[in-house]
Amino acid sequence: MNRHTTMTEAARDTAALPWWKGASIYQIYPRSFQDSNGDGVGDLPGITQRLPHVASLGIDAIWISPFFVSPMKDFGYDVADYCDVDPIFGTLADFDALVARAHELGLKVLIDQVYSHTSDEHPWFAQSRSDRNNPKTDWYVWADAKPDGSPPSNWQSVFGGPAWTWDARRGQYYLHNFLNSQPQLNLHNRDVQDAVLDVMRFWLERGVDGFRIDALNFAMHDPQLRDNPPAPATDKPRTRPFDFQLKRYNQSHADIPAFIERIRALTDEYDGVFTVAEVGGDEAEVEMKAFTAGETHLNSAYGFNFLYAEKLTPGAICAALAQWPDHEGMGWPSWAFENHDAPRAVSRWWNAQERDAAARLKVLLLASLRGNIILYYGEELGLTQVDIPFEQLHDPEAIANWPLTLSRDGARTPMPWTADASHAGFTAGEPWLPVGPENAAKAVDVQEADDASLLNHTRAMIALRNANPALHHGSVTRCESIDGLFVIERQATGQTVRCLFNLGATAQALPEELGKGTQLASVNDATPTLLPPYAALVIEA
Repeated sequence: MNRHTTMTEAARDTAALPWWKGASIYQIYPRSFQDSNGDGVGDLPGITQRLPHVASLGIDAIWISPFFVSPMKDFGYDVADYCDVDPIFGTLADFDALVARAHELGLKVLIDQVYSHTSDEHPWFAQSRSDRNNPKTDWYVWADAKPDGSPPSNWQSVFGGPAWTWDARRGQYYLHNFLNSQPQLNLHNRDVQDAVLDVMRFWLERGVDGFRIDALNFAMHDPQLRDNPPAPATDKPRTRPFDFQLKRYNQSHADIPAFIERIRALTDEYDGVFTVAEVGGDEAEVEMKAFTAGETHLNSAYGFNFLYAEKLTPGAICAALAQWPDHEGMGWPSWAFENHDAPRAVSRWWNAQERDAAARLKVLLLASLRGNIILYYGEELGLTQVDIPFEQLHDPEAIANWPLTLSRDGARTPMPWTADASHAGFTAGEPWLPVGPENAAKAVDVQEADDASLLNHTRAMIALRNANPALHHGSVTRCESIDGLFVIERQATGQTVRCLFNLGATAQALPEELGKGTQLASVNDATPTLLPPYAALVIEA
């Protein structure tokens, strides 16, 4: 079989896959992407204005973080109305226009859904807390005090302090795994499940192509309210009471997959809908597999393998990939190096002198992973973590734990579009967070004009992934570190691709047998015999 015939078959295999399998997804944090009205906060019309930039990357889909009605105590992850747009972001008509424009450009649209909790300003909660005898009395997690008046269990919230708050209206405690303004929905209740499925249907009818489901393993608790056991001793600093417990009973209930089956039954009524769950915690891999198993659960899940990693190591990468072998019935993973909750990866993993070269390697490495890949807005520009002074912080976790918790605000700063414009072209007003001078210099207009920029390199790496079935959806046949070299080998019908990386600051000679084949890409002056610092080579074997 000649190469042309083989690649034709491979392209046919790719075309037969669902659109999302191997997809590149671009996360947009709406507050920070583009402000269209000068109020300093990004909005939906601003996103629509900038969609051509996203499409130019070769991306398959955008994921938009929450834009729903919210008091914004957790910046949209505290929803007060699931089926309307917060005025700060625009209107439902603006959302419809965004979806229409995205589809014109060949982009799918994914939106966040937060089903584990709502805002305490949601009408459901207002009714539920009014007394103990109303139609929504059991829509949230309520429990009596212990005889001494203390909370019903020892559960702790992610953001610090007990996960229970006393409510005098009902004379009971309510559960909140996050802020006390984010009461926990009782998804054991079938009526609550029906209500959130109706929300999902509302957005499907408006043309969305899928959902990223936030904190899904927090969706159900232990109805017996058993105390969590203490976590084993560790040398790592603990900044929150939450870190002192094994989260055995406040989350990760065994009934969550059955609820997911109801989600899948709904999404299967529509064509080409993609679902991906965010899953964090100590048992993330086990839960991710349970949430994505077979054809009756979600399409994909992603965890925090790389989002909080202090270093990028071959061992961590291989361990993550090994969790998702190409086996029948095994779910499909998604990967992100950065997002709205984690510090910018280039700032976490490399010092200032290394970042330019390492950022180029990082893009290729992400493109080489089996699964879907998620780019966080500005990652294509190499944006770094901005140091936000305490008086400008908005992140409630960082404010509560200052200065021990690195602010999430530093990874949520405005997208720089035009280097010489006021606030880098993000807004005509005063931005909700500073752009940061280092990031302003990395603006889109500067990088568009430079053929060698990280922006254009990112386009090339996504194009490489899309053009080669082994990289796009193939299995991982090799993942190992050899004398300072890191090797990932991928295989699909008729194609084997070898990706060679030097993750260190010292040049590495390349053994002859590894360098053989047709060169598909060279990063940072890599050759078939030598990988300079942070260099990489892609070879079709």
